[in-house]
Amino acid sequence: MIQLTDVQKIEPLPSQVLTPEAVAKIILAAFDRHYALFRYGAQRAKALFESGDWQSIQQLSRERIEYYDMRVRECIARLEPALAKDQSKQSKSLADVEFDDTPMSTTQREFWQSTKLAFVNLLVDNRQPECAETFFNSVSCRVLHRDYFHNDFLFVRPAVATDYLDSEMPAYRVYYPSTQGLRKTLIRLVADFGLAAGFEDLPRDARLLARMACHQLNQVVTRTSGPRISADCQIQVLGSLFFRNKAAYIVGRLINQGALYPFSIPLVRNTPGQIKLDALLCQEAELTTLFSFTRAYFLVDMEVPAAYVQFISTLLPRKPKAEIYTMLGLQKQGKTLFYRDFLQHLAHSTDQFDIAPGIKGMVMGVFTLPSYPYVFKLIKDKIAKDGMTHSIVRSKYQMVKLHDRVGRLSDTWEYSHVALPKRRFSNVLLKELREVAPNVVEEFENTLVFKHLYIERRMTPLNIYLQGAPADLRNKAIIQYGDAIKQLAAANIFPGDMLYKNFGVTRLGRVVFYDYDEIQRMTEMNFRTIPPAPNEEAEMASEPWYAVGPNDVFPEEFATFLLGDPVIRQVFKSHHADLLTPQWWQKCRERVAQGRIEDRLPYGPECRLNPNTPAPI
Repeated sequence: MIQLTDVQKIEPLPSQVLTPEAVAKIILAAFDRHYALFRYGAQRAKALFESGDWQSIQQLSRERIEYYDMRVRECIARLEPALAKDQSKQSKSLADVEFDDTPMSTTQREFWQSTKLAFVNLLVDNRQPECAETFFNSVSCRVLHRDYFHNDFLFVRPAVATDYLDSEMPAYRVYYPSTQGLRKTLIRLVADFGLAAGFEDLPRDARLLARMACHQLNQVVTRTSGPRISADCQIQVLGSLFFRNKAAYIVGRLINQGALYPFSIPLVRNTPGQIKLDALLCQEAELTTLFSFTRAYFLVDMEVPAAYVQFISTLLPRKPKAEIYTMLGLQKQGKTLFYRDFLQHLAHSTDQFDIAPGIKGMVMGVFTLPSYPYVFKLIKDKIAKDGMTHSIVRSKYQMVKLHDRVGRLSDTWEYSHVALPKRRFSNVLLKELREVAPNVVEEFENTLVFKHLYIERRMTPLNIYLQGAPADLRNKAIIQYGDAIKQLAAANIFPGDMLYKNFGVTRLGRVVFYDYDEIQRMTEMNFRTIPPAPNEEAEMASEPWYAVGPNDVFPEEFATFLLGDPVIRQVFKSHHADLLTPQWWQKCRERVAQGRIEDRLPYGPECRLNPNTPAPI
């Protein structure tokens, strides 16, 4: 059986056979292996959901993120004879060799241009051409100097259109409720996914779902004398389930009288192991939360990913396709699309990059482009925290990438050798970059090249939000702040530095943690009670009277450091006083250590199927 972590034994090919056509075929074969494993992972997720093996689903999600780079390394090793510029370098691993130290010769430029052209010719009947182009870029960027990161050598612009691409079996199925009624249609729709597990009561769930759907439809549709469900009413659902953690999701849309209504139906397992329909998500905010950048990537079996992305774009037209590809587990393709969109935005805007608002961090420098809803983060040369290094910070960000983010950790795109126009940087930001990161930023006459950069969605820092928000929104954010800490802890994440400046508030008002340099696993921490002071002098001393280990945490101190404002303190204590006690943290750590996985569903009780929902009139 193929495993996601399988590594092929690499045998470099003789250099004399590596023509441009041969190189193109090797790269495409490596991509095909990658995508076959990608689909195999989603197929495994279905079996794991049916058996309720939640630990394996999480492990599968982590493995799948990393094996793209494994396939790239395998491909480069196989191509080694053709890629080394001189024989003396062929004895080294390509992962360790810099092939960009001298300009390419005319022959080499022609070779790579011919290789790209040959690769395009191979994509005529490919079902994932956009992802294959990105894989080609991943291989080429390991070899070429950044001066060649343009469309002559890479797919900066796509070469193969995917607008109308579909699989042999269409990406979505269509159902017509007018022929047999809505309830029977929903039963058939769910049954067609072929889950190899029994349902708790599918006819009951279909009845509740139909009632809730009609109730929701009545809220948004003006009643007319005509039928609520027209003769040409369609329900269209994507052909594969979306698996994540302990749930599977049906994703679809209702088209009625020319209007489109998006929806998702979560499926969960009850204690006896039976499947039930749990909720109906049909509001924009609910679907946006489902596909949020603060959640783990879905496991979805897609023959034609472009068709899935196009379908989801009709449900969430404000969500960039880069983020949709990323949420479907194709984060490399998401990076490619983000970069294309970003270049387009730069060409059609005139504002300047500037230092991001908020309190400056000791580890990361953060800047933003006001007209673009993202922030750019780099690791400072000199980190003002004892024991903190560049490699440690990068490992923390990778830890978040591989972890279940439970809606409370911001996802990031990681880039290397990013060239940006120098004239678009404010003088204040240029001065800051020269001071804090001269080894990360290369400065040329017209360009700044960032050797390493993180990009993530822009949010309002919580400390700034609390200063200006009305009382009701401020109190909601304080409650969300405590909820975020609890949910991260239950997911085996201890945030470390829990100051408000390290949390952000999203467009939908959700509080998210985004400062990762001090995060640790809950199972690594030791939550202690402060022992009584031996005398009054000890209690008043500047140093503690008790020994403190490197991973010791004293929750009783949180109130002193975090709850100085009396209004915030009152609201926080009324909802989250347990976070100020070591007992809560100790019990949470114990549950995590036992391997318990909490239900982390991205919707509230108001979305759940309810037998008390009024019947449609």
